[in-house]
Amino acid sequence: MDQKTVPPRYTAEFRERGVRLFRDHRNDYDSDNAAYRAIASKLGCSKDSLRAWCVQAARDAGERAGPTSEDKARIKALERENRELRQANEILKKASAYFCPSGARPPVPQMIAFIEEYREAFGVEPICRVLPIASSSYYSHAAAARDPDLASARAKTDAADAQEILRVHEMSKGRYGARKIWRQLHREGWDIARCTVERLMKGLGLQGVTRGKKKTTTPDPATPCPLDKVNRNFTATAPNQLWVSDFTYCSTWRGMVYVAFVIDVFARKIVGWRVSTSMSTSFVLDALNQAICQRRQNQAGGLIHHSDRGSQYLSIRYSERLAETGIDASVGSVGDSYDNALAENIIGLFKTEVINLFGPWKSAGQIEWETLKWVSWYNTERLHSAIGYSTPCEAEEAFFRNLSALDKVA
Repeated sequence: MDQKTVPPRYTAEFRERGVRLFRDHRNDYDSDNAAYRAIASKLGCSKDSLRAWCVQAARDAGERAGPTSEDKARIKALERENRELRQANEILKKASAYFCPSGARPPVPQMIAFIEEYREAFGVEPICRVLPIASSSYYSHAAAARDPDLASARAKTDAADAQEILRVHEMSKGRYGARKIWRQLHREGWDIARCTVERLMKGLGLQGVTRGKKKTTTPDPATPCPLDKVNRNFTATAPNQLWVSDFTYCSTWRGMVYVAFVIDVFARKIVGWRVSTSMSTSFVLDALNQAICQRRQNQAGGLIHHSDRGSQYLSIRYSERLAETGIDASVGSVGDSYDNALAENIIGLFKTEVINLFGPWKSAGQIEWETLKWVSWYNTERLHSAIGYSTPCEAEEAFFRNLSALDKVA
């Protein structure tokens, strides 16, 4: 296969010299062609090149029709800009599909992966001009990927921290945000700043779940109810002093499903729960009975049970069960979530960390299984800011250890 001959690039001074020599000595020859041939052979260029230079010089001087050198340069610049814009548009099309879940600025690892995938098609520099990343950053990451020893000390630390953050985030099934992950890592003895956790989570595209609000209470104004013995003071100095109850609902392919909880205020521990397809008194009563059995409250003097004014909690059967076990009933006001704020808070956590996170749901059985796992994780592993970022079980165990120590001292 014959190789294409590439004409040499002559300097501007050389071209001007050729034009000047042609004009000065044109009359020495019979024709323009003869002058081009003779002068070009002496200069060491082709006669066609010399002719093109002379024609262009005449156009630039206004002696001949056609685009001037300035016009050609402007057209060439516009064509180059058009090519670059088309290429940038193609890169942006690919990037919009590649980075659509990542927000305004994609994480650096994702941008590195994008460059690796499309560098053959567009080149590294054009992609870096479009994406918010410097080409030097890409090359340094690429060098570190080939040889981890070339990475900076901070990059090595970030890589180790990122692995731990991913582990804790996956352990919480995507529920924990930066604050909880930071607390969990400190519990495990991992020395890391909260701002570092936030930065690395942003780079990894991780975030915790966020909550919404819904109203589920259906009050019965004709039903007499007990007084509010809590008055929004959701505190307790020991387990089994104050319980709060509430329930929520969620939709499945087979209809609505209802989930009730009973929470011990001291350590925010869930002591009773029930999943049902019916919003009846038996449904919330089953959750209460579980709490009574688990906490051995056959003679529960001094325990207050607080709920909203839902008809299920004001029913005769529910009230009789509370009285039978010596539990004092307390009821908040109508349509006021603050009067049962702690229960509403736990319901919000459940909706965010289970219902909204793992939905849509097929059946009540599926919700019941996930609720079982969540209650166990909530009581034994989930960190709670209200109890010093410990778990409910740990808080109760610490209370009873301290109580036992005091008894021994006494």
